[in-house]
Amino acid sequence: MSSSTPRVADHPVAQVFLDRWSPRSFTGEAMPQDVLFTILEAARWAPSSYNSQPWRFLYVTRDNAHWDKFLHLLNEFNQSWAKTASAIIFVVSETTMTVQGKDARVPSHTHSFDAGAAWGSLALQATMLGWHAHGMVGIEFDKIRTELKVPEDYRIEAGIVIGKLGPKDQLPEFLQAREFPSSRKPLAEIAFEGGF
Repeated sequence: MSSSTPRVADHPVAQVFLDRWSPRSFTGEAMPQDVLFTILEAARWAPSSYNSQPWRFLYVTRDNAHWDKFLHLLNEFNQSWAKTASAIIFVVSETTMTVQGKDARVPSHTHSFDAGAAWGSLALQATMLGWHAHGMVGIEFDKIRTELKVPEDYRIEAGIVIGKLGPKDQLPEFLQAREFPSSRKPLAEIAFEGGF
């Protein structure tokens, strides 16, 4: 994969970490089911506490009859640009788990952490296939629970849209200025040896 970003790492990392970013402009092309399933398969192999795999993905592609319902489960701002995406996914995570040696299910302290690992794998796999994934919390949490029948013991984590990168001039002017791979805080601001 050739680099499509001006990002430069301070320490050596695989190029896919620099190439992954979250655009808002997409081409609106259909996503083949086998591509979507490869992206979801990568998420399936993410690590999780006790191998509980608490994540669940509720998805639709733009050629599906449920597209409009999923699109309207994003907030109004995110609908305005996500309408040109190829897939919409909602990530939910199970808040309890089965632990070997226990008779009853117990609370899962790491369900959101584990779902985040799955999202990371999903986003990187999308990038490796030439697609872009954009995660967001600007979603209609209550409506998602009701309309998608999410059980009470699942936490609604986030929404994701996936698509092929489109021209930024199809976005409103204020979003065009933000349509580029962002930088990151220096490692010294986020990693502390020996304690905080």
